[in-house]
Amino acid sequence: MFDRMRALYSLMGNMPKIREEMEKFQARLPQIIGEGDAGAGMVKARVNGRMEVLSVKIGDEALKLNDREMLEDLVRAAVNQALEKARLAVSEETNKMAGSLGLPPGMNLPGMG
Repeated sequence: MFDRMRALYSLMGNMPKIREEMEKFQARLPQIIGEGDAGAGMVKARVNGRMEVLSVKIGDEALKLNDREMLEDLVRAAVNQALEKARLAVSEETNKMAGSLGLPPGMNLPGMG
C-alpha cells in the first residue's frame, strides 16, 4: 500500500508528463484495431480502440444461406470477438503506458482505457 502511495506522490509532481502521455494514448486509440470473424470467415468485423465498429463484411456464402437469424448471430459473434481483441490491445497499451510512468501494476488512472 505504501509503495502505491509513494508512486502516486511522485507522479503528482510529474503531472505535465502524465497529461502528455494520456493525450498521446487517447490519440493512438483509433489506430488500435481488433478483428473478429464468425462462421469460418463468412462474417468479419473490425473495431478500433475507441470501441467503434469500423466495418462488418458479410461474405456471399453467408448471404446465399438466406437465414436471417443465423446471419444476425454471426454478425454479433464477429463484432463481439473484435471488441474483445480491441479491449485486450487497449489494456496492453494502457499497461505499457502506466509502466513507463512508473505506476505499479494494477493502478489505473482515469481515462486510460
